[in-house]
Amino acid sequence: MSESDLPVPSIPNARDAVRALRPSQIREVANAGFGVDDVLPFWFGESDRVTPAFIRDAASAALTAGATFYTHNLGIAPLREALASYVSELHGATSPDHVAVTSAGVNALMLAAQLVVGAGDRVVAVTPLWPNLVEIPKILGAHVETVALGYGERGWQLDVEQLLTALTPATKMLMINSPNNPTGWVMSRDDQRTVLEHCRRHGIWIVADEVYERLYYADGAVMADGARARTAPSFLDLAARDERVICVNSFSKAWLMTGWRLGWIVAPTALMDDLAKLVEYNTSCAPSFVQQAGIVAVQQGERFTQELVRDLRASRDHLVRALSAVPGVDVKAPSGAMYLFFTMPGAARSLELCKAMVREVGLGLAPGSAFGPQGEGFVRWCYACDTARLDAGVERLKRFLAQHGTV
Repeated sequence: MSESDLPVPSIPNARDAVRALRPSQIREVANAGFGVDDVLPFWFGESDRVTPAFIRDAASAALTAGATFYTHNLGIAPLREALASYVSELHGATSPDHVAVTSAGVNALMLAAQLVVGAGDRVVAVTPLWPNLVEIPKILGAHVETVALGYGERGWQLDVEQLLTALTPATKMLMINSPNNPTGWVMSRDDQRTVLEHCRRHGIWIVADEVYERLYYADGAVMADGARARTAPSFLDLAARDERVICVNSFSKAWLMTGWRLGWIVAPTALMDDLAKLVEYNTSCAPSFVQQAGIVAVQQGERFTQELVRDLRASRDHLVRALSAVPGVDVKAPSGAMYLFFTMPGAARSLELCKAMVREVGLGLAPGSAFGPQGEGFVRWCYACDTARLDAGVERLKRFLAQHGTV
C-alpha cells in the first residue's frame, strides 16, 4: 500500500470547553457592516480620540532610548511603584509588592482566574456583563452561575440578597464588574461591604473588574475629606491587601490607551510568585516601552483624566436627552462607564435588530444579547465621542424606526 492509499486522518477539534465559548455578537454586527458606506460605529468600548500626546511621546522616547528588551514578569519597578502610589492615593496604602503589571486588563482577568479556579469550581458573576468575564472561567473548566441586575425606574439595580444567596460555601470565586459594562451600574459602598463580609465568612475569592472606576459621574458623591469623589466605590477601599480580593484595572479607559494593551492587578503578596509564573507562561511580560508610557500616564495624566470624565458626562447627558425624545425608547442615565444600555422597539431580538440597523441606516450599536441572556431586550451605545456624532446617530435611529413604522 502506497502512502497515497493511506486513510486521511480526521482534523481534530479544539477541546469542548473552548468550542462551547460564545462568539462575539458585537463582531457579528460589525461584520454585517462590511460594504456599507458611512457606518457610525458605536458598538466598541473605546473613545474616538487618540491617546494623549504626552503618553505617545513617552513611548517614542523610550523606543528611541532602546527600551525593547524583556522585563521582570511582574513589570518594571518604576511602573509598579507609580501604580502603588496611584492606588494608595485613591484607595489607601498599597505597596508595590501588591501590584503586578499585565498585558492588558483582559489578560489580568485571565491571570486572576488562573490563580484561583480550576476544573469543576463554582464561579458566580453579576450580569449583564462583558462576556469575557463569564467565559474566562469556562476555559479553565469552571462552572459559572449568574445573578442578574434588575431594570426599573431607577435604572439598573442589584438585589444584594439574591447575590448573597447565590454565594454559597461551595463558591470559589465571585466576578463583579463595577462600574459595569454594559449597563453603567455602580455597586454601592454598602453593598460592597455586605458582599465582602459574606465572602470572608465563606472563603470566597472576589475578582473585581474596576477598569471603569475613574469614569464615574454620581452627582453629589464625595470622599471622607469632603472633596468630590474621583473614583467609583472600590473593594480596595474596604479590603485588606492580603485577603481574598483581586482587583483588576487597565490603562485603556482613564488614559485612552486601548490599543496599548497594558493593565495591572492588585492582589495579596502571597500570590505574587505564582502570578509571576503565570505571566511567564502567558506573555512573559508587558512591552518595556509601553510600560514606560504607563509611568507617564499615571504620574502626569490626572488633569487629562478629570477633563475626560467631564467630557463623557456631558456626552452621556446629551445622548440621554436625545434618546428620551424618541418614541419607544426607555433610557436611564447611568452612574459610570461610557455606555447607555437601553430598550427600544425590536430589542427583544437585539442581534437581528442591530444587524438590520447597520445594514439599513449605517448605525452600529451592540446587541444586548452579546452580554448574556439577561441583556436581551436592550442595546448598548458607547457615547465616548463628540455630541455632533451622537446627534447623527440619533437621526439614523429615528430614520430606522420610521422606516419600520414604529415612530
